[in-house]
Amino acid sequence: MFDALSTVLPAQAIPYLELALGLAALIVCGNWLVTGSVQLARFLKIGTFIVGLTVVAYGTSAPEMFISIGAGLRGAHDIAIGNVIGSNIANIGAILATVAVIATIPIRNKSLAFDLAAMFVVTALLLVFGLDSAIGRVEGLVLVCALAVYTSWSLVRAKKRAPDDAAESVPHSMNPLAAAALLLAALVGLKFGSDWFVEGARGIALKWGVTERVIAVSIVAVGTSSPELVTSMVAVFRKENDLSIGNIIGSNMFNIAGVLGVTAAVTPLSIGDRSLFVSDMIWLFAFSALLLLAMLPLSRGKVSRIEGGVLLSLFATYMVVLYRG
Repeated sequence: MFDALSTVLPAQAIPYLELALGLAALIVCGNWLVTGSVQLARFLKIGTFIVGLTVVAYGTSAPEMFISIGAGLRGAHDIAIGNVIGSNIANIGAILATVAVIATIPIRNKSLAFDLAAMFVVTALLLVFGLDSAIGRVEGLVLVCALAVYTSWSLVRAKKRAPDDAAESVPHSMNPLAAAALLLAALVGLKFGSDWFVEGARGIALKWGVTERVIAVSIVAVGTSSPELVTSMVAVFRKENDLSIGNIIGSNMFNIAGVLGVTAAVTPLSIGDRSLFVSDMIWLFAFSALLLLAMLPLSRGKVSRIEGGVLLSLFATYMVVLYRG
């Protein structure tokens, strides 16, 4: 589509058009994703927090999956790895922080400790696996197995919990087949929207003369995290706070254990500069630790506007350090 437009528009305008259309698609499809998933959750009598951890989180991480596998197969390993690490940093420091600045996010789910612990475990596994400057097939399969165990246990917990979640007490108002179709359309739209957004952002960034790693950790990562931003904002405005929190934690889990795990299982990944990899991982651990501190106590906590502002400021600092480095 954009190739055809290049015959009638100046070449330098195409990246900006891709960026605008990609963002529009992400906003529309993010709304569809929340609507479809919440309706399915209510039909299946599963809490929206669990749906956010699984269906929504994995769905909004689909752009990372497409980009990382494609980059790995093309030998662009810095993009494959940097995309995942940068997306996880952006999920906390930009996405969740922005949502919290706009509207305080209350924490209602008491079982959140397990999910946060699982997120820290897979993050630590990635750091350990990458210390030898490579992530092999066996290590990729270990990550995929960890995700399968975590997802299965999350669903078991959902069935055991008392029906005190809004999704389990409010009847669904949409035909389940229609909700599933809406969910599928949203995922497809998110894929195309993210592609357009990332290509537009990449086209603009390449003119600045930055490296593939910097592009992956910043422009590509923020672009592929746009579905999480839109989905979390829509969820908060609809008072589906558990969906917003679950979406971020689940996305971070899936990015490492699913996206990077599957990518490494398909094609082993090499790390170009181990010191830069370790530096990015330290930043990721710092953001994860601050998120945990902001949410304490988990039983009656919240992510306030001030805490969101702190995370957002730290993310801006990370971007400055990244580009000056």
